[in-house]
Amino acid sequence: MIIRKRLTAGVCVLLATLAAGLGTTVPASADEPSTAPSPKVELVLDVSGSMRARDIDGQSRISAAKQAFNDVLDAVPEDVELGIRTLGADYAGDDRKVGCKDTAQLYPVGPLDRTEAKTAVATLTPTGWTPIGPALLGAADDLEGGDATRRIVLITDGEDTCGPLDPCEVAREIAARGIHLVIDTLGLVPDAKIRQQLTCIAEATGGTYTAVQHTDELSGRVKQLVDRAAEPVITPVATEGAGSCSAAPQLKAGLYTDRQEIGKHRWYRVDVLPGQELRASVSVAADRAVNDDYGVLLRAVTAHGREIVRGAESGTGRTDAISTGLRYPKPEQDDSDVSDEDLKPAAESVCLQLSNSFSAPSSVKTTPGMPVELTIDLVQGPDDASDVAAFGLGRGWWLLGVMVLTGLIAGLLFGWISRWRVAVWRTN
Repeated sequence: MIIRKRLTAGVCVLLATLAAGLGTTVPASADEPSTAPSPKVELVLDVSGSMRARDIDGQSRISAAKQAFNDVLDAVPEDVELGIRTLGADYAGDDRKVGCKDTAQLYPVGPLDRTEAKTAVATLTPTGWTPIGPALLGAADDLEGGDATRRIVLITDGEDTCGPLDPCEVAREIAARGIHLVIDTLGLVPDAKIRQQLTCIAEATGGTYTAVQHTDELSGRVKQLVDRAAEPVITPVATEGAGSCSAAPQLKAGLYTDRQEIGKHRWYRVDVLPGQELRASVSVAADRAVNDDYGVLLRAVTAHGREIVRGAESGTGRTDAISTGLRYPKPEQDDSDVSDEDLKPAAESVCLQLSNSFSAPSSVKTTPGMPVELTIDLVQGPDDASDVAAFGLGRGWWLLGVMVLTGLIAGLLFGWISRWRVAVWRTN
């Protein structure tokens, strides 16, 4: 977020005060507990029959996974609550209905007992089916509750074998809950169909997909993802846009997430004080198969429906997300407009309309809607009305006119000089 200029002065005063009192202030103890909630991570391991294959550094896939887990458990940060869930670890029969329910929590999410967790992992033997969808739903339930960051790390060597419950659709449903849970996927087999499914699962929640073929790569990547969960992040606030400006939710400066169906509008409202500049940006992720040629439009309009400024962007199917933004500087209020009885200037209610022109084949589900990330900033407005931010973006026709006029003058000068050179050449 862009910080107001006034905040800089405040920070300087605070630092000066701390420096002045450094000699008499007792430093805080390093052992004081942090008030921030502990991040939660659950490792989801595929223990299906195919994990017996011996194609990772001369050992079986399950052996490589166990070794990687032991390395990871030794390196888990102290403030991370970690759990382990398995899929395909218990049922070895041929009953599809039973096999597709074969997922269980091997170690509960909480403070880590490294010895106990390693002992539990050592008992695993490749057994049954590959119910990725049910395992993801179970892991999401394991991580529910609290305000901590949440991350699922899925390690598998194959596609889900328990359709029609599509794990990609499951990931979208998890993302639609608004619990800010990220799913990262690691594939142990470089297969195109597996890569496509695992990529879809990861992208639906803002996670990553990684193909790994060596034990050290697996250990290193899982460690990296667990460490990433402990890093401080800005947690977006889940909101739900309305179908009209009058019913739109009131937003303040911050980061928000929402869902938007294909071809539908979403409305939000922001109060802008005189002298402030509203900066809004939005990203819409195409988390499913969509047709080529699409666009996103973000408009700022008054409460009466008059358009103030707009931002638009289009795509051709080559990107997974499309973004646009706008800026609206509200001029300072004249002193003559403010009465003695009302010294506080009135804020203007600005409505933001988000539209998209996506289309999709009839076989693609439209619900839940596509992920939306909306950023709202309210900063001090430009001191000069001719500031480029206001002049160029808020009133784009002026800039276009200047460019056209400049091109016309340059063309006339070039033509005059060319004719003069030809005349001199003929004379000589």
